[in-house]
Amino acid sequence: MLSKLEAGPTQNTLFGEDLLLQLDPRDPLLQLAAVIPWSEFDEAFAPHYSASQGRPSIPIRRLVGLLMLKQLENLSDEQVVVQTKRNPYYQAFCGAQQFERALPCDATELVHFRKRIGAAGVKKIFQMSVRLHGKAAEEAEVHIDTTVQEKNITYPTDSKLAIKIINRLNKLAKAEGIQQRRTYAKEVKGLRLACRHFRHVKKRSKAKKALKRLRTIAGTLLRELRRTLPEAVLTREAERFALYERVLLQKKTDKDKIYSLHEPQVYCVAKGKDHKQYEYGAKASVVSTAQRGIILAAVHHEENVYDGHTLPGVLNQAQRVREKPIARAVCDRGYRGVSQVGDTAIILPKPPLKRDTRYQRDKKRQRCRRRAAIEPLIGHLKSDFRLARNYLKGSVGDDINLLMAATAWNLKKWLKHFFWLLILAALWVQWIALHVGTQMPPTK
Repeated sequence: MLSKLEAGPTQNTLFGEDLLLQLDPRDPLLQLAAVIPWSEFDEAFAPHYSASQGRPSIPIRRLVGLLMLKQLENLSDEQVVVQTKRNPYYQAFCGAQQFERALPCDATELVHFRKRIGAAGVKKIFQMSVRLHGKAAEEAEVHIDTTVQEKNITYPTDSKLAIKIINRLNKLAKAEGIQQRRTYAKEVKGLRLACRHFRHVKKRSKAKKALKRLRTIAGTLLRELRRTLPEAVLTREAERFALYERVLLQKKTDKDKIYSLHEPQVYCVAKGKDHKQYEYGAKASVVSTAQRGIILAAVHHEENVYDGHTLPGVLNQAQRVREKPIARAVCDRGYRGVSQVGDTAIILPKPPLKRDTRYQRDKKRQRCRRRAAIEPLIGHLKSDFRLARNYLKGSVGDDINLLMAATAWNLKKWLKHFFWLLILAALWVQWIALHVGTQMPPTK
């Protein structure tokens, strides 16, 4: 049942003034809370709740505020809940009227809320973060680049996947009360050790034989369970069994390989980095304004497509959050082959033309050098706003984590802008007091 956060009159406690009334009203976080249109989220997410059935829900503003604080402060679900209990500024940002000594909600409430609103609801939060910047987000020129949002999986090897399949099949047989002829637990333990020396020249053949034996064991257990499990269980586990068979039959040179059992949509991306040759996750595109660095679009791609083929969808997403059309998009050489998308000109670094004047050459060079500003932007998204490793499940989790990271970046830009406005205002007041006060005529 939907419950609303009603703003009632504050009242002093027995021991004096409430803690939230003692906060600095000029704090940037409180100023940000004052300009966010919380009522829009209440109206947009209210259809996801029942009007009369069930227990009273957590207020929508509190949950949306916790999601923002989580990405802003680079915290997990458990950490942001605990920090909100300890920090009165966090409580005021989430709409609390009085200081609360209890946890704002259970950490699993954030999981349920993300599932409830989905990627479409998170996109509304991201669009709000763009609208906060007003005309600053209406620049005619944008920068576009792609990165990889890595998934929370270990480095994939065929031996790891085979051992996981064996363990899952044994666990399923035990849960269903199936008496197996053999579990191979002791043999698998030795085969695991043999696979560790796959790179050693003298032990490579032994490791290959161990891997082959692991696949044989997994296939034996799979066929045995197909014969002994009830039809209802086989129907329920049909999709998983098909995934196991695909993993056991895949080879080194196959395309669209499975790298994780719990995240089968993950694919391998080679970005040409010296320190990390391969990354396992999903490719993501980021669009930012050329001068202010405001993120206008963040789109994740379910397939490892060529960068130039991602431009139409990415530019379409960026155009939805602004009124003026995008005139130019500056990209790197990974987008070669595309010169125009709709009304937007695609600019790539390339040698100057012979007919170009010195001014035109310098302008093109300066524009392409400025494009490199999106690289540290992506670096901050990864190091500061939880884009380095995605802990949310599935393809929807990729969308949600990417959009919330972009939202946190835009909110951080707004907070920094407001902080410098406060400093300039304070300096202006000091200058007025210093100069006007010295020029005033003495009083009699």
